[in-house]
Amino acid sequence: MISIEGINVHLPGFALRDVNLQINSGDYFVLVGPSASGKTVLLETIAGLHKIASGSIRIGDRDVTGLESEKRNVGMVYQDCALFPHLSVRENIAFGLRMRRQPEQQISRELERVAPLLGIAPLLSRRTKNLSGGEKQKVALARALITNPEVLLLDEPLGALDPQTREEVRHEMTRLQRELGVTVLHVTHDFEEAVTMGTRLAVIGAGTIRQVGTPDEIFHSPESEFVARFTMAVNVFSGVAKRGREGTTWFKVGNTELAVATNIEGECWAAVRPENVFITATRPTEGTPNTFPAVITGIVNKGTLVNIKAELPPELICLLTRPSFDRMGLDLGQEVFVTIAPSSVHLFRG
Repeated sequence: MISIEGINVHLPGFALRDVNLQINSGDYFVLVGPSASGKTVLLETIAGLHKIASGSIRIGDRDVTGLESEKRNVGMVYQDCALFPHLSVRENIAFGLRMRRQPEQQISRELERVAPLLGIAPLLSRRTKNLSGGEKQKVALARALITNPEVLLLDEPLGALDPQTREEVRHEMTRLQRELGVTVLHVTHDFEEAVTMGTRLAVIGAGTIRQVGTPDEIFHSPESEFVARFTMAVNVFSGVAKRGREGTTWFKVGNTELAVATNIEGECWAAVRPENVFITATRPTEGTPNTFPAVITGIVNKGTLVNIKAELPPELICLLTRPSFDRMGLDLGQEVFVTIAPSSVHLFRG
């Protein structure tokens, strides 16, 4: 378990402000946020690399706030792996134990335990300069795990890998975490990576924690404009929600009113994910709620997916699969209809 209470860290040109986090034992916890949001600074603060102005950090049942890095029993893996090029894979993995002056017999036993877990036993005699990116990342993980850390800290561990290798290493990391039960804090700017790997997430921005929850909670129920936009809700609007006479709540943005499945009233924000904006060439069945005529003003081909910009107003972005787009034969300037289910409109105070 990691317990962070009221952490403040002041660095030249940047600060962590009043950070509070509770990470349960055995969690695969992902800290996600844009560049320069404070992700790595927080990770390094937990590792003992930055001085804390105020607040406390507990790992397990120990208060480690004032402890040196080497006494915190954490393992850390950086994006660039930070392997020693003049050492073999075996010597890289064993480095931490040798620094602790462990006997060679124990080092050999630990190597025999850790290397097969990551499928790198055949690589032990090789130099790290001859390894692929995925192999290097596995060696870095083995070097961190061989010391039996209470917590494993991962700083953008997949960021330098090509898409195919990234998927392979992602699978290996989650499998390994489940098998070992080690508590992981994984930092990334990639929200898709965070959602697919994390049991719980925290979104950070400008040195403060913006929201904590399960992947589903963060994905479907953002609590602020910052989180909504970062999680690619894309369609984010400020407006006013009012309760109608028939009991339906309506969210008004400009001259457009959306029926919503919520009891929030007054000034607020609405977020609608692009995959929940449905677009048709002909008007849907009469009485379908939140159906509006629109004009296509933009088409962005993303390979297997296509983003469609449709002007009501406001401008909405709809996400289609490539086969659906081809089948519909949509084009710029075409008049269409967009439909949004009331349950797909998420309101929040922000």
